[in-house]
Amino acid sequence: MGIKTYNDIYLDLRRALKAGGIEDFNLEARLILGTAAGKRREELIRDMNLYALDDVEERVKAMTARRVDGEPIAYVLGEWEFMGLPFTVDRQVLIPRSDTELLAELAIERARRFDAGCRVLDLCCGTGCIGISIARTVPSCRVVLVDNSMAALRLSHRNIMRNGVARNTVCMEADAKKAPPALLGKYDLIVCNPPYVPRGEIGGLDRGVRDFEPRAALDGGEDGLDFYRAIIPAWKGILKEGGAFMFECGEDQAPAIMDMLTAAGFARTGAVRDHGGVERVVVAAL
Repeated sequence: MGIKTYNDIYLDLRRALKAGGIEDFNLEARLILGTAAGKRREELIRDMNLYALDDVEERVKAMTARRVDGEPIAYVLGEWEFMGLPFTVDRQVLIPRSDTELLAELAIERARRFDAGCRVLDLCCGTGCIGISIARTVPSCRVVLVDNSMAALRLSHRNIMRNGVARNTVCMEADAKKAPPALLGKYDLIVCNPPYVPRGEIGGLDRGVRDFEPRAALDGGEDGLDFYRAIIPAWKGILKEGGAFMFECGEDQAPAIMDMLTAAGFARTGAVRDHGGVERVVVAAL
């Protein structure tokens, strides 16, 4: 095998992705090559005419095969960006999505109203992207990331360290569908992006989601609302007076969730629409 330059490998990679039906083949070729070579974008641009070690081409080929097979680019790269921050991801957790940034933005806005000491719980945390974004943007907050998956919590801890928020962020194992652990304490804000896809709709999802992302992070029961039914009564008790729930939800689910919150004694409920006009985030305060 002849030694190739980074540019040679890039061109081969670009052709392979295009032939494999990858729509954004130019961008993904740069991302894959940069990850395989361990180079930032500016370093890769600088070094394109240099010869690459053989193992770079082998890593590129392996990553390309995974991508052409339908695996999401975030898993192939092993990381994804959320709220401008880098997050390590793998197939044990849901990939952070831009839709969820609305929930993070609203939570940050609310957390900033506190002078200091705001306590935030990120329930069903997955990668920890919501809670870590809050902790990074509002460093006076104290954030607890909660999940029932140890694989997710290990990844969350890596992301805590990666984003420099170990001072004000910790992880804890707990099942969102059960009562909170004793001595967890009280919180000003509970944010939650639970599984909310109706079970019967999972088979119709995009293949990259259906076949590669963890089903447990998608399956919200028959109507997609199982987690909300469990969380609202079980976790309400650890909200401080004046504290709030913030939930992400799917299309047309907000009215039912607000009804649950009203029935649970929340006097102030509302929904915030995303850029697509979907009521994406439900907010309820005591």
